[in-house]
Amino acid sequence: MAFTGAGISTESGIPDFRSPGGVWTRYDPRDFTFDRYVDSAEVRRNSWAMRREFFAAAPEPNAAHRALAELEREGRLTAVITQNIDGLHQAAGSRNVIEVHGTAREVMCIGDHPRAGIAEGCDFRAPTTWAFERIDAGDDDPRCPRCDGLVKSATVSFGQAMFPEPLEVAAQHATTAELLLTIGSSLQVYPAAGIPEAAKRAGAALAILNDEATPFDRIADVVVRGRAGEVLPTAVATALGR
Repeated sequence: MAFTGAGISTESGIPDFRSPGGVWTRYDPRDFTFDRYVDSAEVRRNSWAMRREFFAAAPEPNAAHRALAELEREGRLTAVITQNIDGLHQAAGSRNVIEVHGTAREVMCIGDHPRAGIAEGCDFRAPTTWAFERIDAGDDDPRCPRCDGLVKSATVSFGQAMFPEPLEVAAQHATTAELLLTIGSSLQVYPAAGIPEAAKRAGAALAILNDEATPFDRIADVVVRGRAGEVLPTAVATALGR
């Protein structure tokens, strides 16, 4: 099983959130909480602008994404659990991808005025391009076409309750994995960071590939410092005997 964070996608041109040049050096994260999104049309407009920036570079999967997809095709990888919202694992060919923080490639209805961080909308979902098309047509604050509720990216914002189903599925996989490959994650964001912890407790070997130290390095069986796109293809080829 693989567990991936922002570091696997930086080589595809997607900046991470916390590093120099990352998203939060250009936007104030305090402006993007769930409650502020609900309360402020200006915050919603800024959020759509940030989403446009996110997709403007048309990022493509890199060698690390493709290596994991190959490992799955060969029957050696049961799932990719990712904190990322970019959809690059699926674009690379991975089929069993569990997105614990949702996906930026879709939007969802969250209801007219949800509170306590819980999205209470109808079941409306659409590609993110739907929102961009509405905005380009002059509607700078798109509403749900079914119930007139607020629409936001189908991602977990600060202060928003996690989507329970992906976490439950991820936890189930964590209890059965023989080896967990943790790639490009700072392992500081909970509850997602609890997944590698749970896998280790259940008896899995833990391998960490990251540019920087993580809080879990001390319990890992293998720690590799490096860039995912450079290290992972060679490791996968070796594992597959190529």
